[in-house]
Order: sequence, then structure tokens, then C-alpha cells
Amino acid sequence: MEGQGRADSLDRLWRRGRTSVDARLDRWRSKSWQVGQCAIAAGLAWLVAHDLLGHATPFFAPIAAVVSLGTSYGQRLRRVAEVTVGVAVGVFLADLIVSGIGSGWWQLTVIVALAMSTAILLDGGQLFMMQAAVQSIVVATLVPDPGAALTRWTDAVVGGVVALVAATVVPAAPLRRPREQAARVVRKVEELLRAAAEVMVDGEVEPALDLLADARSTDHYVTELRAAADEGLAVVASSPFRVRHKPGVRRMVDLVDPIDRALRSTRVLVRRTAITAYRHRPVPASYARLCVDLADAAEVVARELMADRMALAARPILVAVGNATGEVERTADLNTDVLLAQIRSVVADLLLLTGLDEVESTDLLPPPRDAA
Repeated sequence: MEGQGRADSLDRLWRRGRTSVDARLDRWRSKSWQVGQCAIAAGLAWLVAHDLLGHATPFFAPIAAVVSLGTSYGQRLRRVAEVTVGVAVGVFLADLIVSGIGSGWWQLTVIVALAMSTAILLDGGQLFMMQAAVQSIVVATLVPDPGAALTRWTDAVVGGVVALVAATVVPAAPLRRPREQAARVVRKVEELLRAAAEVMVDGEVEPALDLLADARSTDHYVTELRAAADEGLAVVASSPFRVRHKPGVRRMVDLVDPIDRALRSTRVLVRRTAITAYRHRPVPASYARLCVDLADAAEVVARELMADRMALAARPILVAVGNATGEVERTADLNTDVLLAQIRSVVADLLLLTGLDEVESTDLLPPPRDAA
């Protein structure tokens, strides 16, 4: 038994480590375009400043390019502009002051105060002000060279211009990701519904508790969906080449809350199913069939979302499931009766993904039969 326990522990550690590696690789893949974009922009900024303008060591050009682009699409053009101007202002002021009064502790105090004050007077944001201060410190302390006045300022401008051009070039992947993640969430709803149907039929406690634990760990699905939706909107806002995709991205963003509601309603259904199994209460077979039919409808919804369409094709199936909830038998057990009510809630939430509003989706559900 001790050997088996050690083997199980090692197996768990292996799975956990593999999951961690997979998650890190997924994170890198999701940012690989931005990494490549920053790297290429840095190289091009150096090329322009060094080979075209003849600057010996134009290190401020790639620095400005990389700092400006960062690794996020949100407010990218505004951030690039702020960083570019902030870097240029900091470098320019520091170069001028160092060439006039030299460098030292009190000169640094004056330089930083002037750089930040200039940024504020130019109505810059926090990022603008911080970049002006940081770059002025770099010039005044690490590379004081009165003979290079204006050269480093030009390098900073070159890096910023390269970053501005690069920021308008974005891949199609962030535009696909919202619908891919939306379909992924709905497929999870489908998976939970099918598993809940099995628990209703079998009444086994352990599978019911495992299913409940699985359902409780689904918050990250919606978190990732919201992040994907925000990223998609940022892309269409920052790139003139992707503006035509804005209606589709906007439509998917509007579905985030209904999808979240559908997943939450499904979690409640799973919890009530687990409680019913734990208390060894029988569930009518018709309720399990409703869950299976509802899972089939969710599958169609996911397929339509993946194809970047409103899930109109799923509406007849969902309406049929909703009608069936008004025909199935009722029980005198309150907990079992709640299962039926929760199935109806999931139906109403999924109907929102077919283009109906809350009132319309609720009105399509017939009143349930009276309890026996």
C-alpha cells in the first residue's frame, strides 16, 4: 500500500508538472506574435538609426520601440504615442542640461523635475510622465555625453516611429480568439449537462461530487473569455487594417454576459444534481433526457459561435427542450423540483445566444405542469 501511495503521489506530481508546462507554453504561444513584433521593431529601429542616420550606438532607438509596443494590445496606439513622446522629452532635456551644467546629484534633481514638469504641462498621462523621468535619469547618470546632444533624442524618436508603424500591424488570431473562447465555454456547459444527466440516471455519489468539483472550477473559462473579448476590441481599435472586423468582435463581446449566465446556471444545476444524489433522492428519467437534449442544443450553439454566427440554428432545438419542460412529470420533492426549474433557467440563458432578449427567451418557456 505504501508503494502504491508513493506511485500515486509521483503520478499526481507528474500530471501537475506537465499541466504547468503546458500552461506556460500556451501562454507563450498566445504572446508569440507580440514578442516577435517587439523583436523585429527593435532590430528595425537600430537599423534605421545606425545604418541610415549613421549613429554609432543608437541604443535608445530599440529601447523606445520595445517599451512603446509592450506585449498588450489594449490602448496600444495611445500608449505608443505617450511612451515615444515621454522618452523623447526625457532624453532631449537631459542631453541639453548635461551639455550645459554637467552631471551630478543636484543636476539630476533638476533634470528629473524639469522632465516630469514638462510632461505634466504637455497634458501627458502617468506613463508619459514616468518615461520622461526614467529616460532623463538614464541619460544624466549612465551615459552622460555632452557631445551626443540631440542624437539620442533622434534615436528615441526613430524607435517611437517604428513602434507606431508596427502597432498598426496585428494578426488575425486575436480577432478569432473571442469566438473560439466563447465556443469553448459553451462546450463546457454541454459537457456539464451530459455529466449531470448521467448522475441523474445512476444516482452515484462519488461521480456527483467529482462533477460538482469540476463545475466549481470553471470560473477561469469566463475570465479568459472576457480577456479575449477585450483584446479583440483593442485590436480593431488600434489597427486601421482591422476596422472592418469590429461589428463581429462587438457582437461576440455582447454575448459574454449571456454566456457567463448560462455557465452559472449550469453550475447551479450541477450542484442541485449532486445534492439529490447525495441524499439518494430519485430523479425522473425525463429530467435526464432533458439534460441530454439541452446538451445537444449547447453543442449546436458552440458550433455556431465558432463559425462567428449568432446561434439561430439552435433556437428550434432550445424551444423544443423548453416546451418539453412544461410536459414532464413533477414531483413532490422540493429539491428534485428545483432541478426542473434550473433546467428551464439554462434553456432561457442559452436562448439569449440565439439573438433573443431576456423577456423573449422567458416568454418562450411554457408554464410547467402541476406537481403530482
